[in-house]
Amino acid sequence: MTLQSRLDAFKADFEAGKPPYNVPYSVIETMRRATAELIASGAAQKALKAGDRLPAFTLSDPEGNAVSSADLLARGPLVISFYRGVWCPYCNMELQALQDALPQFEQLGAKLVAISPQNLVNSRKSVRQNNLTFPILSDPHNAVAAAFGLRFELPDYLVKLYKSLKNDLPAFNGDPSWSLPMPARFVVGQDGIILYAEVNPDYTRRPEPEDMLPALRRASTVVA
Repeated sequence: MTLQSRLDAFKADFEAGKPPYNVPYSVIETMRRATAELIASGAAQKALKAGDRLPAFTLSDPEGNAVSSADLLARGPLVISFYRGVWCPYCNMELQALQDALPQFEQLGAKLVAISPQNLVNSRKSVRQNNLTFPILSDPHNAVAAAFGLRFELPDYLVKLYKSLKNDLPAFNGDPSWSLPMPARFVVGQDGIILYAEVNPDYTRRPEPEDMLPALRRASTVVA
């Protein structure tokens, strides 16, 4: 089953209010409204694209160790996934799919990292919950996401809904702002140029990990 098929199946059950979700339709309507407005805003079109240069960054892994884009690129091409946090089931399914694809990335000499605004405690939870072996990096205040053009502020009505659902982003992220990154995936060559970019303001849509392999093959001297 493809990643998107899994996401679609989850979404269908969630929006149907099936156990254990039992979500009122008003909640679904609010989430759909926020997604439609983010799509209509054109924010995704302003994000970095193939041909742009990677903004250099240094972020902390779950144990507090500094991980820099420069060090990662010194070892090969780089795959970067931006996700919302461990509280997001769509993100967890994506992380699991990336873990499954990791051997293909490594065969091409590439490194994989995932970036979210959540704090280190929740990054450790992401690793445990999804059995990950690649670095999860914390992006305080969504600063790196902003450099990629991915950060957006949640509208007031969505903040109100999140609070009612006990989805306390300031607590998850250690940041009083109610902001998130649009889910995104990038492949970066060792020269720092982005070779592949996929940004989707609809958090229920994610590209397949295999979609990045052609760009990785172009970037790598390793034969697939």
